[in-house]
Amino acid sequence: MVGIGPFVVMPMVIKMMGSHLFLWAWIFGAATAFIDGMIWSELGAAYPLAGGSYNFLKEAYGKKGGRLMSFLFVWQTCLQAPLVVASGAIGFAQYFCYLVPLSDVERKALSGLVVLLIIFLLYRRIETIGKISVLLWSGVVITILWIIISGFTHKTVEYHFLPDAKDDFFSLAFMALIGKASVKTIYSYLGYYNVCHLGGEIINPKRNIPRSIFISIFGIAILYLCMNLSIVSVIPWQEAMNSNFIVSTFMEKIYGSRAANIATLLVMWIAFASLFAVLLGYSRVPYAAAADGKFFPVFAKLHPTKDFPYVSLLFIGGVGFIFSLLFKLSDVISAILAMRILVQFVSQAIGVVQLRKRKGTKDLPFKMWLYPLPVLLSLIIWLFVFYSTGKVVWLGLALIAIGLIVYYITRDLWGKSPVEIKSS
Repeated sequence: MVGIGPFVVMPMVIKMMGSHLFLWAWIFGAATAFIDGMIWSELGAAYPLAGGSYNFLKEAYGKKGGRLMSFLFVWQTCLQAPLVVASGAIGFAQYFCYLVPLSDVERKALSGLVVLLIIFLLYRRIETIGKISVLLWSGVVITILWIIISGFTHKTVEYHFLPDAKDDFFSLAFMALIGKASVKTIYSYLGYYNVCHLGGEIINPKRNIPRSIFISIFGIAILYLCMNLSIVSVIPWQEAMNSNFIVSTFMEKIYGSRAANIATLLVMWIAFASLFAVLLGYSRVPYAAAADGKFFPVFAKLHPTKDFPYVSLLFIGGVGFIFSLLFKLSDVISAILAMRILVQFVSQAIGVVQLRKRKGTKDLPFKMWLYPLPVLLSLIIWLFVFYSTGKVVWLGLALIAIGLIVYYITRDLWGKSPVEIKSS
C-alpha cells in the first residue's frame, strides 16, 4: 500500500489546494479508502479466489452480465496495472535524480530497468516471494517513522489544518479543489485491497482479508497524516509545494546532505517494495480470468516447474516497462483512477447489493457495517472523483468502449469451458 505515492504527490496536493487546508485532501482520501474497504472486505471474505474483482463482478452480475463485467475488469487491468507499475518506477527515478542528476533519457532508462528487475525477482514461487516482501516492508516502516519523529522533534514552523474565519470551508470551490487534489491522495492509498487479488493463496481468508484491509487503511492513514504534519512543521507549505524531492529536502534541512542521501535511498526502497507487491497482485488477475475460460487462454499458463502465472506476469510487467519509458508521473496518476472507477469501484458497489438480494447475508463471513450507507457513499464519492480527474475521464470511457468492442468480437474464441490451468 505504501509506495512512491505520498513522497511524490504531497507537493502536487499542496499546490492544487493552494492553502494550509491541503491536509483535508488526505483525510478525504482516507475516508474514501475506509468506505470502499467495507465493500472489498465483504466481497473478499465471501469469494477468496485469485483475481479479486474478476470473481466479484462475475458472481454479482450473473451468467451473461458477469461474463461481460469481469472481462471489462481484466481488460482495463491489462492497461491500468502497467500504468501503476510505471508510476512507481518513474517516481523511483525521480528521487534518484536527487543523488545523481540525470537527463530525461537517462531517467526513463532507469525507470525501465527498475521494472525489469521487479519482473526478475517475481519470477519464482510464492513462498520465496513472501520472505522478500517482509524484508522490503521493514524498510517502509523505518523510513516513515524516521520522517515523523524527525519532524516532530525539530519543529520550526507553526502549522494548523483547521479552517480560519476567512476560509470558505463549505463552498463549492473548496469542494472542487478537494476533488482535484484527492485524485492524487487516493492514488497514494490504493493497495488496501491487493490482498483480494491473492485470495486463493491466503491462509484463513474469511478472517484475514477483512483484517488486512482495515489494519492497512487505519495504519497507513495515520502514518500519512503524521508524515504530512511532520514535513510542514519543518518546511513551510508555501515552499514544500515546489519541491520535487520533498523528503530529501526535509532531511537535508534537519540533518544535512548525508542524512538526506540516506532518506532518498529509503524512499527509493519503498518505491521498489510497492512495485513488488503491485505487480505480484495484478499478475494474478488475467491468469484467473483465463483459467476460468473468460479471457485469452494464453494467460492461463503456469510455469512448468515453479507453478506461477508467468505469461500474465511477463505481460503486465512488459507493458509497464514500455509505459515507464513513455509517460510523465502526473499524467499517469490521473489516468490510473479514470480507467478504474466505473468498471471496478462503482460496479463492485452496485454488485454487492445485487449479491445480497440474490443470496442473502446469512452465510457472509463479513458483513459491512451500517449497510447500505457505505454503498451509497461509495457511489457518490467515486463518481465525484471520476469527474474530478478532468480530461482523462474520456480516456476511461474510451477504454470501456474499446473493451466492449473487443469482447463481442473475441468472446467465442476463448472457449466456454474452463481452461486447464497447467496447460503448456
